[in-house]
Amino acid sequence: MKSFSRSERVSEQIRRDLAEIIRSELKDPRVGMVSLTAVELTPDYAHAKIFFTTLDIAHLPEIEAGLRRASGFLRRELGRRVRIHTLPELHFIHDDSLERGASLARLIDEAAALSRASAGAADADEERGG
Repeated sequence: MKSFSRSERVSEQIRRDLAEIIRSELKDPRVGMVSLTAVELTPDYAHAKIFFTTLDIAHLPEIEAGLRRASGFLRRELGRRVRIHTLPELHFIHDDSLERGASLARLIDEAAALSRASAGAADADEERGG
């Protein structure tokens, strides 16, 4: 069984607690439905990069602005839940890996369809004696 470092455990706790605070206590209408995908802490715990995704890509700038504006409130609420010596400053970063993955999957599907179509055309040529 893999043991996790204290930093990894704290990062995961921060991710879970922030997700709960955003879901249940944050009233900013700009933020809406976001999913926190990861938290990266600096070794001194002074800063935390909070990676998030959203299905509402069209409103990404407003969502980022809402999260930035709420970072003080979120940090304060986090301080009531997580007991660590230094409460990190929160930096929200859009995680576009899901969109990139979906885009790559679409490209692979298109390439496979083209390949099948050209293979089918080649087979038809051979059958005609071409």
